[in-house]
Amino acid sequence: MVLLLAGLVTSYHVLFRSWHRTWGATDEEISRQLPGDDLVPEPSDETTRAITVEAPSEDVWPWIMQLGQGRGGFYSYTRLENLVGADIHNVDRILPELQELEEGDSIRMVHEEYWLQSPVTSMTVRRIEPDRTLVLQGHDGGTWTFHLDPVNEETTRFIVRGRKPKTRTVLGYVLRYLAYELPHFIMERGLMRGIKGRAERLGQDKSSRSSSRCPYRPSI
Repeated sequence: MVLLLAGLVTSYHVLFRSWHRTWGATDEEISRQLPGDDLVPEPSDETTRAITVEAPSEDVWPWIMQLGQGRGGFYSYTRLENLVGADIHNVDRILPELQELEEGDSIRMVHEEYWLQSPVTSMTVRRIEPDRTLVLQGHDGGTWTFHLDPVNEETTRFIVRGRKPKTRTVLGYVLRYLAYELPHFIMERGLMRGIKGRAERLGQDKSSRSSSRCPYRPSI
């Protein structure tokens, strides 16, 4: 049993872990500096994940601005989030009242009276560049960066980076490795795919409305 467990852990570490920590990202995206990296200059852990969105950055950005419990949600797996009592409600529309954020604002990950309080129960807006970058920082010092790179007028690369400060205890590292990394990847990938789908539908809706306004002109 011990050998089997050791084999599973080794396989996960060597094969699967390296894949999910850089899911979808290119070598250039993994190695480049992003806004907010300076807040954790010597991280003990870093993940960089990316996805291509077939929509302009201005159609992706409003969904990022709405992130948070009690706001637009996290666009991920609602049943899993609420199975642990997080009280997340994901929206499928842009809410104008949630389109204003400033540095210093707080974004909750779970509701205020959540049974398990942690350094990332809520995060603080540290950097914000409209249509480009949102950087959140937890009370543990770790950062969560959402960055948009326009490829062309109709395509955007959506990059999400997480940086963790050095863990003070071995137990803290083990808990992060065993209980945090994989669940976080599953939910973060759901978030990225959720934003991709919503932004692309928004672009399609805009195109449909634009087409409907154009009267048909028969050729002569």
